[in-house]
Amino acid sequence: MNLGLAGAGRMGRNHLRAIAGSSTVRVTAIAEPMEPARASLPRLDAKLYPDLDSMLAGGGFDAVLVCVPSDFHLDTIKRLVSAGMPILCEKPVGVTAVEAREASELTKRAGLPFQIGFWRRFVPSLKKLRARIAAGELGEIYLVACYQWDEKPPSSYFRTHSGGIFIDMGVHEFDQTRWLTGQEFGRISSLFCGVAAEPWPGDPESAQALAELSGGTTALVSLGRRFPLGDVCKVEVFGTRDADECKFLWPPTADESFFGALRLQAESFARHVHGELREGAGGDDAAAALEAAERAAAQAVTE
Repeated sequence: MNLGLAGAGRMGRNHLRAIAGSSTVRVTAIAEPMEPARASLPRLDAKLYPDLDSMLAGGGFDAVLVCVPSDFHLDTIKRLVSAGMPILCEKPVGVTAVEAREASELTKRAGLPFQIGFWRRFVPSLKKLRARIAAGELGEIYLVACYQWDEKPPSSYFRTHSGGIFIDMGVHEFDQTRWLTGQEFGRISSLFCGVAAEPWPGDPESAQALAELSGGTTALVSLGRRFPLGDVCKVEVFGTRDADECKFLWPPTADESFFGALRLQAESFARHVHGELREGAGGDDAAAALEAAERAAAQAVTE
């Protein structure tokens, strides 16, 4: 399947690297408004365009991967729906649950495939953990603890468009928790950490949330933007029969896990576009994760 890429920033380039290893999906067109970003792209067998409309006019692709800044997601999706394009959108799908729900409804009414970039759902070790939970191997689940700690904070430009740490980072953990357990978020208590080398107004470098899930399980979400080992993620699950720890993004295999999951995600989206059931997250999942993230952000306080 041929993909158009909307946005060739950090995540757009990550997807380009991942998809380069696929034998079933390729990027044939790229829309990126920033000339320096276009000029710094590696040599690719893809046409470059300065904006989405010119890329759509040029054609030559079957669907579009959206990697523009989060606060541009909804407007981009609206344009793609009007063009009749299937969409694989990077998380979080806007910066509010309202935006995610609108995007979901637009694609449903248009009858277009719509998948969200919650790549954790394609990590083999996480899929195995989910199967163990579903099979009852761990017993009844007391606690699911999800950790995401980055090596360093993102750029100032990114932080002005991301929606903050719970919206940008936390939606992964909120979606991951729902997917692993099959439970929904209830009460959420959260806390922003006041310790930061470079304080950023309204967007602390660490935040934690503790939540009650619909099946009685407790969920912990731990987020941070300074970790000496690099970007890491792990899940701990404690049950009445057993416990499990899954360091699914951890040195020295972090890149292999991340880019492998992105490739599998794109390939699953291609199958969905060609008529198979969607394996990944949908618009309703994005809205649910954002709703939990919004509640966590609103409840948090800085100490």
